[in-house]
Amino acid sequence: MKAVRLYDYHKQPIVEEVPEPVLSGPLDVIVKIGGAGVCRTDLHIIEGQFDKVMGPQLPYTIGHENAGWVHEVGEGVTNVKVGDTVILHPQPSCGLCLACRAGRDMQCTDAFFPGVSNNDGGMAEYMRTTARACVKLSPDTNPADVAALADAGITAYHAVRKAIPLLHPGTTAVVQGAGGLGHIGIQALAATTSTRIIAIDTHPDALELAKKVGADVVVLADGDHVQAVKDLTNGVGANVVFDFVAEHGAEQDGWLMTATGGSQYIIGYGGELRIPTADFVLGQKNVVGNSVGSYSDLVELMTLVEAGKVALHTQQYPLEKAAQALEDLANDRVRGRAILVP
Repeated sequence: MKAVRLYDYHKQPIVEEVPEPVLSGPLDVIVKIGGAGVCRTDLHIIEGQFDKVMGPQLPYTIGHENAGWVHEVGEGVTNVKVGDTVILHPQPSCGLCLACRAGRDMQCTDAFFPGVSNNDGGMAEYMRTTARACVKLSPDTNPADVAALADAGITAYHAVRKAIPLLHPGTTAVVQGAGGLGHIGIQALAATTSTRIIAIDTHPDALELAKKVGADVVVLADGDHVQAVKDLTNGVGANVVFDFVAEHGAEQDGWLMTATGGSQYIIGYGGELRIPTADFVLGQKNVVGNSVGSYSDLVELMTLVEAGKVALHTQQYPLEKAAQALEDLANDRVRGRAILVP
């Protein structure tokens, strides 16, 4: 089969022929990939940022946002069958540890992360995962239309889901970064809360997308955007800021836009948030980290998708054009999410 393989950090992956994956345990599932999302995390993987954290053995196949059709199942699999359309939770979990018992999949003590850890991912024609990762979808769902919801979507939804108790009518939420994750976050906010949504981005076309998917107000990040948020909130700031950028100074802007007693939810990464401790004490603000989401978050998100309340805007590429998709993402030429289609 064809797969996108990373051989060296700081060099583009290549598309090559490799053996198809095989079942290795009773709960394994082989999925024929119908769509694989291209994520900024993939750029960070190529840069070597996950080398010490995850320790993947090169070469390996990248790709952690995947959907497709069940191709083969292990003898213990009962929740899906061959031919089912599925989207895959990005981190299969053991189901037995305390974190799993509490529904905290991302804290599983025995999890693996295909395409990020030392396990082949889904930028390929087939991928091995487990039954615990498979969320069954309507058979008429096109996997390429939803693949990136497996990480970008669940990550955005998870952050919004946690903040729902803070976003009653009369509140304001800022979404900083209206791109691949942010445009999903905006839709999740519009579908699950009555908060006023302010979207901020450096790209006018991203702001146009934000308007279409549910933002009440859009603000161009031109250096005056922090003051613009203050003006829109009568000098108070936002009750919740969702920072889908969190680098190049955006993380500091997010803090400055957060109201006294408010919360800054950090979803993007790459920057460094530096805050005087007195600001925490006197401002009584919260900083909340977010890492992907649980299996139940993905199920809830796909319920919203099938109800027509959340839609993923995609830019699709054939698998052979993986290098082009990665380059377009790195140079901010992708609106919504880039998807590789085998």
